[in-house]
Amino acid sequence: MERSTVTRTTRSVASRIFEEIGVTPQAGNRFHEVAERLLAASEMVGLRHHQQIILAQPKSEVMVQFPVEMDDGRHRLFKGYRVQHSNALGPYLGGVRFAPRLSLDTVKGHALLSTLRASLVRIPFGGAFGGVKVNAGELSRNELMRLTRRYCSAISHQIGPAYDVVAPEAGADGQVMAWFFDTLAQTTPEPSRQDQTRAVMGKPVELGGFGSRGRLVAAGVGAVLEELLSDSLMELSTARVSVVGFGHIGSAVARALAARGARITAVLTTGTALYEPGGIDVLALSQHRARTGDIDGFTAATAILERDFWNAPCELCILCGDDGCLDVARAEQCRARVVVEVGAANIDAGAEEMLSRQGIEIVPDLLAGAAGDVASALEWREARLEPSFRKEDLDAHVHRQMTLAARRVRVARARYECDLRTAAICAGLERIGKVYEIRGVFP
Repeated sequence: MERSTVTRTTRSVASRIFEEIGVTPQAGNRFHEVAERLLAASEMVGLRHHQQIILAQPKSEVMVQFPVEMDDGRHRLFKGYRVQHSNALGPYLGGVRFAPRLSLDTVKGHALLSTLRASLVRIPFGGAFGGVKVNAGELSRNELMRLTRRYCSAISHQIGPAYDVVAPEAGADGQVMAWFFDTLAQTTPEPSRQDQTRAVMGKPVELGGFGSRGRLVAAGVGAVLEELLSDSLMELSTARVSVVGFGHIGSAVARALAARGARITAVLTTGTALYEPGGIDVLALSQHRARTGDIDGFTAATAILERDFWNAPCELCILCGDDGCLDVARAEQCRARVVVEVGAANIDAGAEEMLSRQGIEIVPDLLAGAAGDVASALEWREARLEPSFRKEDLDAHVHRQMTLAARRVRVARARYECDLRTAAICAGLERIGKVYEIRGVFP
């Protein structure tokens, strides 16, 4: 009897909650990994049992299948998702992603991260996520437009400015969000049609958006690093930086860090790696990529093998790639002092353990990539108030919010004596727990 009691009490909170809600954890499952981390942190913060089981599963999951006409006249069937995790803090807010490996559990994991991220940066939103399983790069502009409109139409009953607000993610740029907004407006009854501009974030400036999200995310990364690097006795102005991914976000982050004095010594994209110990001219590289669509063929830096990219010495490795772009094998080769996860879920669980064993600090996605959520919250507010918001004011707002979020994470790390990822989760859960205590559970 005594031994049985000890066995029950030493089981992790995640295993107990998973068993209670009927989830069988699987290695490599994005949702299970994120939920396990959340539940472990919830025990540290002192969340109650009912709060743990609520947060361990999304509030709603929508999966849709719809046909899209291709340019050759054929029709293809696509699968889309929208998962709403929690709206305890306000309307749902989350990205729309077009990616070939999208799955329901991947979307569920990102929806949970969206809840935590919104809470960490103190915006009045809960978390959601969605998208379509598709390689958007293989579609023509007209095919992408038709796919966007069909997906929007399929989930439109779930979207609204006071219920669920969508924002751009991988594969979805300002043009995609413009098509999304137009479709939503066309399918909304007249009295509510005008307000639908507040249901879609990341729109072009002409439609009330703030323009490039890459610049704002880059500003947030800079603010976070300014706040945290002092703990590592490192100066951003003298740091050597490797960048994984050189799309809209990766190139913007590289330019922003270079403007602060950092040397961008290595860049990696799918199939291409560049190295220049004296520093790569990232503006020239951005222009080359805009002309050619890739960094391949850029002659002002040396083309190297991928393994040489990871072996290259640097102080900072900035991840702006796909889910799991840093796996165990790459983490074992990584020579950075600090890895900064700008894209959501760039580091898989095994890689995180490897980096930790090597003494490499991780700045997690919950913090490093949260500036997009800050910008979405401001765009949502501005669309209602309709004042003019200057670029300088926007940059200052993002910098201030991200600096405060980084300080919350520093305080949580000291309080709970944990790594930065766990500290970021704890800082988010502290606010969520307080709100649940105040609001209670209906009925």
